[in-house]
Amino acid sequence: MMKMMKMMVVLVLSGVLCVSADVLHKDIALTGCSDPNKDGEFMYGLDGEELWYADFKNQKGVEPQPSFVDHMTYPGGYESAVANVQICKQNLANSRKFLKNPPVKFDAPSSPVVYSRDEVELGEENTLICHVTGFYPAPVEFSWTKNGQNVTEGTSVSVPYPNKDGSFNQFSSLVFTPKLGDVYRCSVAHLALDQPQSRFWDVEKTPPSIGPAVFCGLGLTVGLLGVAAGTFFLIKGNECS
Repeated sequence: MMKMMKMMVVLVLSGVLCVSADVLHKDIALTGCSDPNKDGEFMYGLDGEELWYADFKNQKGVEPQPSFVDHMTYPGGYESAVANVQICKQNLANSRKFLKNPPVKFDAPSSPVVYSRDEVELGEENTLICHVTGFYPAPVEFSWTKNGQNVTEGTSVSVPYPNKDGSFNQFSSLVFTPKLGDVYRCSVAHLALDQPQSRFWDVEKTPPSIGPAVFCGLGLTVGLLGVAAGTFFLIKGNECS
């Protein structure tokens, strides 16, 4: 009896130690699905950064980190993502059946924020980034125009990333070469919007060199918007040091 009591004390103390330990890092594995006819989402993240996601259209895994950092690989990750999304769709169908299709609360995304990845130099290839946050459910749909004409070449879209309040944030990027007079527009569509929200970005009104100091100050303000903005301003912050 005494031996059993000692074992119970050890277990309780171990539990207390686990609860009081500080959390050094937070990792996440996200599986998402909303429609049986759509691909769904699957991604891995660490400390608010997107490390890997499944590109179901091209049937492969993608590591979105910049080239100057060590990449984390996930052998068999794409096959696992396919299986998890199928399970997600099955669970979703069962939930809808038993709950008799409960209504979904829609939260509209924030107004799009559009900025260039690097300082703008006319004639030098750059990347425009369009970011929104605070929406539910995921995903949003992005579209780009250049001088009023639809643009698809050179565009990419991230997977939705969860915020702490249960909403999502997401971004799209467009590779472009700045030229005076060109006007770009990023539009975002979502179930909670009656019509897409748009934001224009004008090369003519953009200084050819904004300067690292401006990016650093802006990073402190907008960095909380999500993983897309966080990665961008981390790079700019390094330029300031």
